[in-house]
Amino acid sequence: MNRFLYMLLITLLLLTGCGGGGNNAGNQESDGYEGTKKMVSDILKTDEGKKAITEVLSSDDMQQTYVIESKVIKDAVTETLSSDKGKKFWEKMFQDPKFVESFAKALQDKQKDVTKSLMSDSEYQKKLMEVLKNPEMEKQTMSQLTSQEFRGHLEKVMEETFDSPMFQAKISDLLLKAAKEMKPSSSGGGGSGSGSGESSGGSGGGGQQQEKEQEGQDKQQQGN
Repeated sequence: MNRFLYMLLITLLLLTGCGGGGNNAGNQESDGYEGTKKMVSDILKTDEGKKAITEVLSSDDMQQTYVIESKVIKDAVTETLSSDKGKKFWEKMFQDPKFVESFAKALQDKQKDVTKSLMSDSEYQKKLMEVLKNPEMEKQTMSQLTSQEFRGHLEKVMEETFDSPMFQAKISDLLLKAAKEMKPSSSGGGGSGSGSGESSGGSGGGGQQQEKEQEGQDKQQQGN
């Protein structure tokens, strides 16, 4: 494999030499350049050529070169994004609802992880409580909650909730459950009322019997 690499390097040197000659060589150098170029291309297409290139790219020196180049690329991208043109580009992109939706979905899981980690951080909790207890923050919150815009939004949300079939189904189930729970107590009250009516009717019948007996006794006394 090393021998093959040496041959490849020599061929590349020949290619460079052919391309760097003077103008006096003319067509001969041009033909030599094209021939060497074709030979190098054919070598690179072979399995040995591909394997040699893979070994070169996987070497430690080349990996360090990759790291340096990746840092250069990172700096270049960062500089581009922070430039005025980059800012205008992102502002334009975030005006597209589809892009915003895709961007939010892509970052959704990461945002959840970041939020969870922050909520479990005592220092973050402390700072959050300080912000919430800030009088200016409380004033702004109360101002937002009592504003007409917020009330209108809240009314709209409530209307949408009441019109929701799921909400209506839940309310219907709760009402049916409450009606079933009230039914036994109502029937028990009716039974007690009918019992009291029967007792009052019985007492009324007993009073009429006593009056008849008293009238009979009075007639007997008059006959005597």
